[in-house]
Parts: sequence; structure tokens; C-alpha cells
Amino acid sequence: MTIFNKKRINAIFSALISFVFVSQSTAQVVTSVKHPAWSYNQSIYEVNIRQFSNEGTFKAVEQQIPRLKSMGVGIVWLMPIHPIGVKNRKGTLGSYYSVKDYLAVDPAYGTINDLKSLVQTVHNNGMHLIIDWVANHTSWDNILTTEHPDYYKYDSSGNLAAPVKDWTDVIALNYNNAELRRYMTDALKFWVRECDIDGYRCDVADMVPLDFWIQARKELDEIKPVFMLAEAEKPAIHECFDMTYSWGIFGVMKKIAAGENNISLIRKQLLKESQTFPPDAFRMRFTENHDENSWQGSAIEKFGRSAAEMFAVFTFVIPGMPLVYNGQEACNDKRLQFFEKDPINWDTLYARNTMCNFDLYNKLLHLKDTNKALMNGAQGGELKEVKTDMDTTVYAFTREKDGNKVFVVFNMSKNPVEVNLFGNEMAGRYKDLLTGHEIEFIDKANLKLDPWGYKVYTK
Repeated sequence: MTIFNKKRINAIFSALISFVFVSQSTAQVVTSVKHPAWSYNQSIYEVNIRQFSNEGTFKAVEQQIPRLKSMGVGIVWLMPIHPIGVKNRKGTLGSYYSVKDYLAVDPAYGTINDLKSLVQTVHNNGMHLIIDWVANHTSWDNILTTEHPDYYKYDSSGNLAAPVKDWTDVIALNYNNAELRRYMTDALKFWVRECDIDGYRCDVADMVPLDFWIQARKELDEIKPVFMLAEAEKPAIHECFDMTYSWGIFGVMKKIAAGENNISLIRKQLLKESQTFPPDAFRMRFTENHDENSWQGSAIEKFGRSAAEMFAVFTFVIPGMPLVYNGQEACNDKRLQFFEKDPINWDTLYARNTMCNFDLYNKLLHLKDTNKALMNGAQGGELKEVKTDMDTTVYAFTREKDGNKVFVVFNMSKNPVEVNLFGNEMAGRYKDLLTGHEIEFIDKANLKLDPWGYKVYTK
């Protein structure tokens, strides 16, 4: 064999390896998760208990459940409910994600009976409630550090190890320990049995072994069908989680708000998701959450008020489940401090903004709840683009399912536009979501849109 032939064979071999790798990386994962029947038309509302009210308690959250119900919220997500560690804590009150005891509630929030009452009120209103779970790490003074020091990871010097260098207030758990896995699974099951919660949002879920989550989900579902949200964006984790974060779409929205007016970024991201995630995977769409708000700024701060509103609407109509972070419906524009008491001033917000986005979120949440085209996962309508003569700045599409349909148009730029739209996809008689007026489209239309303007038509 000549050197030339060796090189050629090596090149062919390398190309084959590359092809296999690329094929595997873009192959769609199949999920074995059976979503709770009630979850397909839901939106999710995140409650930062400490900052949600001046009281910062379960009781104060419970008082607001009728309001959230009237808005159309389906799932209430409580940030961690557990006592917060004192040793090496950050700030005055510490991080919600520095858990001192997995089987107790933070007395600052109330009692376990207060939590049970909150869950019951949520259920009485036809809603569901999940709580935040921090399985990857604990506080330095968690009871497990003395009762089960073998549950933890240690550095080369034999010292307890932080999972990430900057996370100095927490220490990492060791999932090579079978007893830890049993303890954590039993703790997860405890809150479902004891308080009848409906599932979990799992912090840094992909830092915990996938096989642990698979087994835990199986045992939880034996108690009742639960809903599991992973703070992760890996398709494989949908083997046991209902929903993952869509940071990809969030990143694209930030780029467009910053002036990169090229909606091909959205097309590429949605195409990538459709090729890599299971068809029935739920993706959580958001313009804000507790991390983004505290560390990067509110949606209004990041996007600007008009763009923040437009992108909020966008998260409700693309495939996925929209998230509302507490205060967004009242246009909260401040960063809520993470380690201190810093409550949302609802009265000031409502007075200053005359309810601001409250009416808009009302309409969007109820639309999500009732229009089958916007169902989550495989039950929702396929997104079909409508052609325009402003291909880089105007994004228009329809979604349709079982006679229900939405037709939406977004001006993703800071300039007013007049756009022509073409195609039979938009044909039909609709109701304007914001005005209630009826309008009919054929295969051509001309619309004028304000900077960051949008139209939502439904039937």
C-alpha cells in the first residue's frame, strides 16, 4: 500500500467518523415520558416567595391564587421552599438554592400546613403547583454533612467541594453513592405524598446523572402523574423530564433586540429544535426568570419596553410553554435582589402603569388555555410561515389544529414598517386578539406595524 493510498484511506475514515458524529448529534431523541393529561394547554407562573409580597409567605401567595386563576395561569412554580443554610451564606438572607434540610420548609415562609393549604387552594382553582428542587448540592450546614458525610464530593485535599468555583455557599453531592440516590428519591416522594404537589422544577438538572432522574421519575409517577421541568437544554434529558429551558430562542431574542435584525436566526433555531428534540417535548419559552431578572436585568431592562412586550407575545404563540415571572404582568422593571429582602411593590406598579401588561397577559394566558393550535408538544399545531416582502425584519406564521387557528405577524425591528404578506396559509376570518374586531384575509394582505409591533389573529 502506498503512502498516497494510506492518506486517502485515512481521509475517508475521518470523513466517515465525522458523518457518524454529525448524524448522531442531530438525531432526534425519543422520549418515553408520558405527560400528565392536564399539562398540554398550560402556561407556567414562577413565584419568588421572598419577593412576591411584603410578607414573603405561603399565605401571601395563597391570597393571590384567585387572581392568577382569573388571569389564566395553569401551573404555579414556587422557588425553593426549604430552610436556607447559614454557614458561608451569601448576603443577609442567603440563596434560595442553598438547602439546609430537604424535609422541612423555611420558617420564614410559614409551616408545612401553610404549604398544604396553598396547594389545596391551587387545586381548588383547577390549577397545579410544582416546587423547586436542588438535587446537585446543599448548604455547608445541611444535616447530611454530619449524618452522612459520605454523600458529598471532596477535593484532592480532602475538603468538601463546591460544584462550581463561584458557588461558595454550597457543596456538591456525590451520586456515585447509592444511599444518597435512595435518600434523594425518598425526599422527592415525600413532598408529593405529604403535600400533594404536582411535580418539580429541578435546578441544574443536567449536573445530576440522568439515570438518577429516570428512576426518580418512575417512582414519582407511581404515586401520581407528575410534571417535571429541567433547568437544562439537552434533548436526552426528555427521557424523564416533560419540559426544558429554551435558552437558544432566548439568546436569539436578545440578539434581535440588540439590533441584529435577521429573523433567519429564529428560523434556524426553531429548525434545530425540531430536528433534535422529541416531537412531544415541551420547551419553556421566556423573556425573564429569577436568574435573568436578578443577574442580567428585567425583560424591560434587557429588551426595552416595546420589544419586551412583543417578545412576550412571541413566547406565547410559538411551539412551547410560556413562562411568566412574578411581576411581569405589572411591568416590573427592577432587578429583584437575590440574597436580600426586596419585595415587588405591586401597588406602585399598578398605579404607575395603569395595570400595564395585565390585560395583555390575561388575553394571552386565556388564549393559550383555550386555543388547541397552541397546545404544548405534539398536540399543538404546526408552525407554517407566511411569506412577506420584508424577510429579515417581519416574521409571520400560522398554527392550526382541529379548527382552531392563530395567525401572527411580528415586526422585529425598531422601525415602523409597512409589509405585504402572501399565501393561502393566512386565508380565513379571524378575531383580533387585542381589539376583538373581526377581520378576513385572503391570499394577500398589507399591514402597518409600529416599531416592535405585532398582530395576533385567532379563530
